[in-house]
Amino acid sequence: MIGIFDSGVGGLSVWKELYALMPEEDYTYFSDGAFCPYGPKPADIVCKRSVAITDFLLSKKASMIVVACNTATAASIGYLRSHYNIPFVGMEPAVKPAVMHSKSGVVGVLATAGTLKGQIYHKTLEDFASGIKVVEQVGTGLVELVENGNAASDEAYRLVSKYVRPMVEAGADNIVLGCTHYPFLMDAVRRAAGPGVEIVNPAPSVALQARRMLLCHSPKGRKGHSAFYSSSETSVMSGMVRFIAPDIGCSFSGNIVI
Repeated sequence: MIGIFDSGVGGLSVWKELYALMPEEDYTYFSDGAFCPYGPKPADIVCKRSVAITDFLLSKKASMIVVACNTATAASIGYLRSHYNIPFVGMEPAVKPAVMHSKSGVVGVLATAGTLKGQIYHKTLEDFASGIKVVEQVGTGLVELVENGNAASDEAYRLVSKYVRPMVEAGADNIVLGCTHYPFLMDAVRRAAGPGVEIVNPAPSVALQARRMLLCHSPKGRKGHSAFYSSSETSVMSGMVRFIAPDIGCSFSGNIVI
């Protein structure tokens, strides 16, 4: 069974890709909605939550865990890998493909404050963004819009435009989505960015990496089950899951205290 966690419902953008790639696997997803958003929180607090959620997922028999949150990856992936004897797959802003495909030499990164401060992000810039102008933007308020089920609202478009337009005006022809919540704002991002700007979502690559690292695969043709847990209520999450995969076998449990 593959465990997945995020500060909230954003990691469903990763679960969606995992499920599309490996529908035969079982999944247990944990949304830490009671502590969302992670982005502004101190790294040590995020790491403690990541450890608690990891222990919960292990109690559900996870054999691999996908940290489907850029901020949690930045704060905890090193600790988790050194203290647990299972594979962990983390998130990393997809700067490398953005740089490779940029013709203007300018790349935008829309992310949380926690991600932009993280060592993983800065190592990625050091390794792949030499000679490239990187325009960074903290997406304050975007996570909350997705968590409240307002990703398609006029308010979402106005806020997305506030963040995306300056990147485009600075010459960015690739914009990296550095938070797993942001793919649910893809329509607003594309509209704000306009034609000719590539929007880079790392979730499909993360799903491919998870498949490569999975030690024991379920038989092909089997239909897996997905269990969704949250430290808050589950109405928005259940609606999103049913929209993504209407026929999936799944269950929801809310207000889990860990």
